[in-house]
Amino acid sequence: MKTSRLQHVMLVACMLLPCWHVSARESSVTKTDGAKEWRGKYPKRTVYTVKGVEFAMIAVEGGTFQMGNSAGEADENPVHEVKVRNFSIGQTEVTQELWEAVMGSNPSTWKGAKYPVESVSWDDCRAFIKKLNRLTGERFRLPKEAEWEYAARGGKLSNGYTYSGSNNIEDVAWYENNLFSRPHMVAMKAPNELGLYDMSGNVWEWCLDLYDSEYYFYSPKRNPSGAYTGTDRVLRGGSWGGTAKLCRVTERNYLDPEGMANIIGFRLAL
Repeated sequence: MKTSRLQHVMLVACMLLPCWHVSARESSVTKTDGAKEWRGKYPKRTVYTVKGVEFAMIAVEGGTFQMGNSAGEADENPVHEVKVRNFSIGQTEVTQELWEAVMGSNPSTWKGAKYPVESVSWDDCRAFIKKLNRLTGERFRLPKEAEWEYAARGGKLSNGYTYSGSNNIEDVAWYENNLFSRPHMVAMKAPNELGLYDMSGNVWEWCLDLYDSEYYFYSPKRNPSGAYTGTDRVLRGGSWGGTAKLCRVTERNYLDPEGMANIIGFRLAL
């Protein structure tokens, strides 16, 4: 098993918060359950409101893809065919304002309403989701690792990029070589083919699955749900404190479910 690459210096700094906006190219339709469906350049997205805070879920059409990377690390091999069913995934990482609306507190080191919530453990995320589901009547969850990689690659619209949305990491990710190495507001870089932001960089994202470095040798082809045994949980996507290599769409990492750091957040699935 490889060594987890989550040993980073935790930084604290003051920062200006630029404004956050929704593209004017999109239009909304109010649904009877209070959520809104949006249609625009990208696949359908549904916007939910919780205590005045909006967050969007992107509908991802299922399909078959080659998961892993033959030129990657040992746990990214072997490359194997995977088929995932339809699902939805957060257009951005869960923000601090949404976490506060649901939990009534903010554990993050780097404060900002539109910044990704961080310094949250896998267990914390599950507690948040339980409360969110109670508020919305939905069945939100963490994404499965195969769903995460499929979405990060762009699903059926994939162009085969190294990072989520580009072969040029500067276009799509906040990582250690940016001018200001720290978390940033969500959706400030370019989205990927599905209209998803920050799936490379900004903060690592918890997945539902247990981690096994050899899982790809026995992963089922259809809708895989992760290792059968183990204690650590999967992390994906890289972070503001990591290298470009760690931001690749195939990069795998892991941590104890009680572990937390200001480079770790998450996004929702449904």
